[in-house]
Amino acid sequence: MKIKQVEKNNVICAVVQSNDVVIVDAQSALDILMTAKYELGTKNIVIRKSLITEDFFILSTGLAGEILQKYINYGGRIAIFGDYTHYTSKPLKDFIYESNNGKDVFFTATEDDAVDMLTR
Repeated sequence: MKIKQVEKNNVICAVVQSNDVVIVDAQSALDILMTAKYELGTKNIVIRKSLITEDFFILSTGLAGEILQKYINYGGRIAIFGDYTHYTSKPLKDFIYESNNGKDVFFTATEDDAVDMLTR
């Protein structure tokens, strides 16, 4: 795993890069947040959807809630980018919609859009 710094509008984002899934549970998600905080001085995480276990997107597992609650508790913000069109779950679509209307969790199509959401 590598974390790339991207700065826009005087806000730093940590863009997570990897060839492997890096978020598999709440602890691995928190480790990424703390790494970004200590290495780059930011709590803004941008990550490709494919780097997160698919269980995150099955809301009934509770993993998304657990991870996102930890991020909120620690002042973290996250933007997850990728293709969500193949999901048919209405609860997931509602969750994505509500998240995108908040200020801490975003689901976008591209990395640039993810950075934009965290730096506006």
